[in-house]
Amino acid sequence: MKHICAEPAVCSEESGIMRKSQKKQIEKFVELLSQSHDEIRKFIESGNNPQAMLLLEQCQDGAIQMGSMIESTEGEGFITVKLLEAYCELLYLTHEELAQNQSVNAGKVHKNLKKALIRIENSIKNDIKIRIEAVFLPYKASMWDSLESIWKAADEDPDCDTYVIPIPYYDKNPDGSFREMHYEGNQYPDYVPVTPYETFDFAKHRPDMIFIHNPYDNYNHVTSVHPFCYSKNLKQFTEQLVYVPYYILNEIRADDQERAENIEHFCNVPAVIYADKVIVQSEDMKKIYVNAMLKLLGEDVFDRSYWERKILGLGSPKVDKVLNTGKEDLEIPPEWKRVIQKPDGSFKRIVFYNTSVSALLQHEEKMLQKMQDVFRVFRENQEDVVLLWRPHPLIRATIESMRPQLWTAYERLLGEYKEASWGIYDDTADMDRAVALSDAYYGDASSIVQLYQMTGKPVMMQNVEVIGY
Repeated sequence: MKHICAEPAVCSEESGIMRKSQKKQIEKFVELLSQSHDEIRKFIESGNNPQAMLLLEQCQDGAIQMGSMIESTEGEGFITVKLLEAYCELLYLTHEELAQNQSVNAGKVHKNLKKALIRIENSIKNDIKIRIEAVFLPYKASMWDSLESIWKAADEDPDCDTYVIPIPYYDKNPDGSFREMHYEGNQYPDYVPVTPYETFDFAKHRPDMIFIHNPYDNYNHVTSVHPFCYSKNLKQFTEQLVYVPYYILNEIRADDQERAENIEHFCNVPAVIYADKVIVQSEDMKKIYVNAMLKLLGEDVFDRSYWERKILGLGSPKVDKVLNTGKEDLEIPPEWKRVIQKPDGSFKRIVFYNTSVSALLQHEEKMLQKMQDVFRVFRENQEDVVLLWRPHPLIRATIESMRPQLWTAYERLLGEYKEASWGIYDDTADMDRAVALSDAYYGDASSIVQLYQMTGKPVMMQNVEVIGY
């Protein structure tokens, strides 16, 4: 057996704060060493010195490996490493006594090794600070607000490394096959550092936490994130996969059974099943999710307490973003200002016009007629009011996939609106700018309605049956 001084632990060129996964690995080493001590005592008591000596050597190898791991982050001469050196010295002396067939008290050896290991264990617990790695995987830049306030809190933590990694997504053909790939990594705010998805090795990093806002895996008929980023797959690379919905639903009471059943399809998605934590907008919504999962899977799989621990009604980051964004914080494009400003420099009233995917799918040509009529009314009143039209970002992909015969007419209407230039067309990733800039909401039922109501500004719902008013 080698003396500890003959083979010091290797120190990494870089030192820093240890990752949680590394510390857990070291703690497992300690458990194994403790178990080995029990075996060493048994071998000494039974007179089997060769096996006791072999275990002592293995303990020393494990301690040296631990010391190397700790030095790589905490630096040479760290207190835990010094305790490990003392432990190795004790192992060496015991090994030499057995090799020389000296009388050795098994109980005393066990007691001394245990005391040395307890000191090491306490030092690992109290002296080694851990560093958390949190990865955020948005796919559409317009949905980044569902994660942003969580990212900001993590990014401000000096003991947390954060990575924002926009992931590619694909439009789907009617048969479910992938069509065009999209990547929106260049559309995030300047203050958000973006990591290219090709450069991040999940198996190597094994982040402590991964946050996602796409819940569907391969069950969305219109789009799909890259299959690597399905919740079922990501779960293997982290201890905490966290799902945060990218939408806000109308608040309903958990005991309103009929209305709760109408939103169960939002709950019964892969991310809710595979994630370790699910963050929803309220305590009532938490109860609805819990009831939906029990109804879907039954209590034989997981009981109510499991879902209540997993699903947290902490609120939506989307609300944080909207309430913390004021008009003074906005960068208004020059082409928007040209439409918004009156000759005296004051602003006209601005109406956020939202058209949804579901309304277009349901009403088809009639919805296009309604939109055309809305444009007519606002065009005729453009001296006093501005229409800020922001259609759902997935309208094109949805219509092309599910109503391809409708796309030509929709595209023509879109082209006419943009060319006329009397209103604003907003297809940017920053939905919160439209909410903060506008004075009222008009349009279809949507998750934006619940969000807009939080601002206290008027909300008016569109009725597709009313045309020519």
